[in-house]
Amino acid sequence: MADLEVVPGGAVAIRGGKVEAVGPYAQLARQAGRAPRVEVDGVLFPGFVDAHTHAVFGRARLEDHERRALGMDYMAIAAEGGGILSSVRDLRPRGRAELVDLTRRRLTHLLGNGTTTVEVKSGYGLDLRTELLMLEVIGALAAGPPALIPTFLGAHEIPAEFRADRGAYLRLVIEEMLPAVAKQGVARFCDVFCEPGVFTPAESRRILEAARAHGLGLKLHADELAGSGGAELAVDLGADSADHLAMTSEAGVQALGRGRTVAVLLPGTMLFLGKAERAPARALINAGAAVALATDFNPGSSPGMGLPLMATLGVSQLRMRPAEAVMAITANGAAAVGEAATRGQIAPGFRADLTLAALRDWRELAYWYGTSMVSQVWVGGSPCHPRQGPVNFVV
Repeated sequence: MADLEVVPGGAVAIRGGKVEAVGPYAQLARQAGRAPRVEVDGVLFPGFVDAHTHAVFGRARLEDHERRALGMDYMAIAAEGGGILSSVRDLRPRGRAELVDLTRRRLTHLLGNGTTTVEVKSGYGLDLRTELLMLEVIGALAAGPPALIPTFLGAHEIPAEFRADRGAYLRLVIEEMLPAVAKQGVARFCDVFCEPGVFTPAESRRILEAARAHGLGLKLHADELAGSGGAELAVDLGADSADHLAMTSEAGVQALGRGRTVAVLLPGTMLFLGKAERAPARALINAGAAVALATDFNPGSSPGMGLPLMATLGVSQLRMRPAEAVMAITANGAAAVGEAATRGQIAPGFRADLTLAALRDWRELAYWYGTSMVSQVWVGGSPCHPRQGPVNFVV
């Protein structure tokens, strides 16, 4: 993950929305002839890939934020009507047009922070109609920019109406929701919140095995608030990613090091929640795991929309090297959403998703924080985020 190739004075040739060549400017300029050119000044990165978000929601959970400041924990907040179920109550009455508009506005902020591909989950419906509506909203915006990767997360929580019979909700997810989601044809992945008090490892396995039978890729919320064997389960199932991992065990670290499952770490979540625990990024990398960083953008526990900040936290909080942090929001983020062969690199044949940052040194991406250094963004070779006014370098 620290083997990052840097091309000083480089250029990128683009044809048909894909990278055709990369190399020294003088060499490519001769080959390009009279092709249109865009001169840029700064550091050009692959477009960032945010591999874990919950971007479709209604209102912010401002009450939860204040409750945490007064010392309430997750379970106590949920007992007072907050948490995920408050977002469910808020979202269910909203219509398609409103949700499309709200989500589009938020995606514009992610794009402005250099993110060109975003995984977006359902999970604030927890009934068949609303889960399908959320996926419909994601599908309506999927072409981008930014491009979206839709994930079904009907197993985000047990809804209030099923608290007395969780088995009935499990059957609803497996026997009704999953077939309907597969028939709808929007979702590429299925995710489950595997956590004590939510879905057990055995329940998570049942849901994900059913999802795989319907042709969906697998993801897992694993070991966020407590270690429950989620990381090992994700590897055993061959999931594309295991996400969170703040409380994963040494056995989980070693399993991820041996397997193909990408470890998606969400440092903004633990920061926003005021938790001292941090995902063991250094141990995961040393064990051989592929590590990605994502925002976990959601209304309750991580309202951040910038991957450069996640890179900063990766270095300052998770003890990653700057090159590892860059890899974690590009190539490894792409791998976590099944796009390792198409996005996350500036290389021939890859989609021409590019992010320009007003920097002199690529390592500055994970250094400056509190303001966006992103100045221009291209998705599929098309400019989609020109920043207004001059952009000055920080020296």
